Amino acid sequence: MALPHATTTPAEAREPAAQTPSGVPPRRARHRVGVRAPWWFLVPAVGVYLFIVVVPSVNGALFSFTDWNGLRPDWSFVGLDNFGTVFSDRAARDALVNTLLLAAVATVVQNIVGLLLALGVNSMVKSRYLLRVIFFAPVVLTPLVAGYVWSFLLAPNGAINEALRAVGLGGLARDWLGDPDTALYAIVAEIVWQFAGYSMVIYLAGLQAIPAEVLEAATIDGAGAWYKFRRVVLPLLNGAVVINVMLCLIGGLKQFDQVMAMTGGGPGTATETISTVIYKSAFSLGDFPFSIALAVVMTVVIAVLAAVQFRLTQRRTS
Repeated sequence: MALPHATTTPAEAREPAAQTPSGVPPRRARHRVGVRAPWWFLVPAVGVYLFIVVVPSVNGALFSFTDWNGLRPDWSFVGLDNFGTVFSDRAARDALVNTLLLAAVATVVQNIVGLLLALGVNSMVKSRYLLRVIFFAPVVLTPLVAGYVWSFLLAPNGAINEALRAVGLGGLARDWLGDPDTALYAIVAEIVWQFAGYSMVIYLAGLQAIPAEVLEAATIDGAGAWYKFRRVVLPLLNGAVVINVMLCLIGGLKQFDQVMAMTGGGPGTATETISTVIYKSAFSLGDFPFSIALAVVMTVVIAVLAAVQFRLTQRRTS
């Protein structure tokens, strides 16, 4: 007698597949939550970073506690004597004041100009894309090139003084880089001209991230342009403001290229910065211990500001 063929009912077809005897579902039924890359993928990058950045920096910091002159192999430990010289040296103190003043003025002016440019190119003007390219173009120049160009523009017979004379304002013409009262601010003007476009891009990204519904609601409620900017737009740009202020401040504190290209630290010590004093002390005067100690002090200051920037941006994103 023939056995009947086995049939499968629809209810049985919908039943889940049987598990393995160990109670673990089949391999193809497992779902991977995520794949974690092996940690040793980081070894090449970390090794290069340690070799190029960390090891030289640590060695340099150690030499700030010695009397090594940069040439002879022997040296002796002198403790904090070099740092004492840094804080008692008049040239270093003047350079510190100039650096703080330059960084503060450049940060304020650059952020104001960058924000105004961002507001302008964020409008519906037809040439906004071309204007964005024009305003950002100076950023791609190297600081040395931009500094040399401005040194010619600000010369006693340069284009700026000739333009002032041409419009009848010859009384305002002067040796901008040779006058101790204007040299530092002339460098600030060059820095703002070159990097205002960089700040503009960051502010523009922040403006475009603001929901249009929020601005429309403020307009419907009767808010004017100034009130809407002060009460709606500016608070929502807090993250962009924090990033721009910290980047400008850190860049100003380590300013070197434009100063060396435009004034070389002169006239006198009117435009000396910490970076120029480090360079001249090490490579012109051969005082390596003093220059290394000054570099360590500047590194600590910049590291503190970078940590503040990280904390503020982290708090903003969280």
